[in-house]
Amino acid sequence: MIVRLNNTTTSAIAREIDELHVERGEAAQGRVLTLVIITEQAHLETALETVNAASREHPCRVIAMVTDAEDHQAEQEADQRFAAAQSSEDCVSYKSTDHDGERTLDAEIRFGSDAGAGEVVVLRPVAALLDHSDALVIPLLVPDAPLVVWWPTNPPVDPSQDPIGTMAAGRITDAMEADDRQAAFARLLAHSRAQDVDLSWTRITIWRAQLTSMVQQPPHLPIRSVRVTGQAHYLPLELLASWLALKLKVPVTVERDPQARAITGVYFERPDGVMSMERHNDDQARINQPDQASQTISMPLRTAVDCMSEELGRLDPDEVYQEVIHTGWGMVDHQ
Repeated sequence: MIVRLNNTTTSAIAREIDELHVERGEAAQGRVLTLVIITEQAHLETALETVNAASREHPCRVIAMVTDAEDHQAEQEADQRFAAAQSSEDCVSYKSTDHDGERTLDAEIRFGSDAGAGEVVVLRPVAALLDHSDALVIPLLVPDAPLVVWWPTNPPVDPSQDPIGTMAAGRITDAMEADDRQAAFARLLAHSRAQDVDLSWTRITIWRAQLTSMVQQPPHLPIRSVRVTGQAHYLPLELLASWLALKLKVPVTVERDPQARAITGVYFERPDGVMSMERHNDDQARINQPDQASQTISMPLRTAVDCMSEELGRLDPDEVYQEVIHTGWGMVDHQ
């Protein structure tokens, strides 16, 4: 079900949410956190699909802040007129409020099949209100629950100084989806704080776990150097190389292939030969040990839902990530 409110206020939105909870016999106390999404209209539905799936493991209230709502106001009005005409079929309720004056804020409240394991509030403020976005979301936060903010595409220069980001217990970015991923990640490196994490790091969680297990298996021979191969301009590849350099304290080189997809291999040079893990398809990886038969394991590429589920389930600062970007990053040639 979707309830659309035009020319409204945050107090009216909060009141409508409470009324919907009463009608549905639900309580907001079941939400473990509030997740704020800051995104452009073009990426809104994709981001909501991701968090709706992730929220089934971590029930939360989702507040989506559309940063370019004024640019899409005409098409939104057309969509809403159509929704109002089709409300009996599509479970869309179109409401006007008693708020007078110039139109500054439109909103949607989504429940049930149109949301995840909580409710979704979509805010479409005029540009002048974006500098005070914290004032828009504060009345809508779940009481006594942590706040997490996610930028699905283009992050701010310094997420910790964003009006909403400064209040958050966790700040999630995804530089891989930015218009200029290299420039975006460079800015994040310069301003990263303990509460920050980028999904480029979360994409290599399984790689890090498997490689750690490999290195810890006998024989415990010294590793002389490491070679990492994969897709060019792929930030998870660069972060994996930085993590290996930090943890192993050996030279790590990166081989980038424009035709590759994601990370394709990690090769450890030891006195007895090369130990490696390779992935040349999307579902499986092969572990090779000197004088042993190769072993094939399941290792699918991680989805956005996988990554968001992991981050929403771990709200404490990721100290390893911070160590990698502040120390390990400079130990590898990223040119």
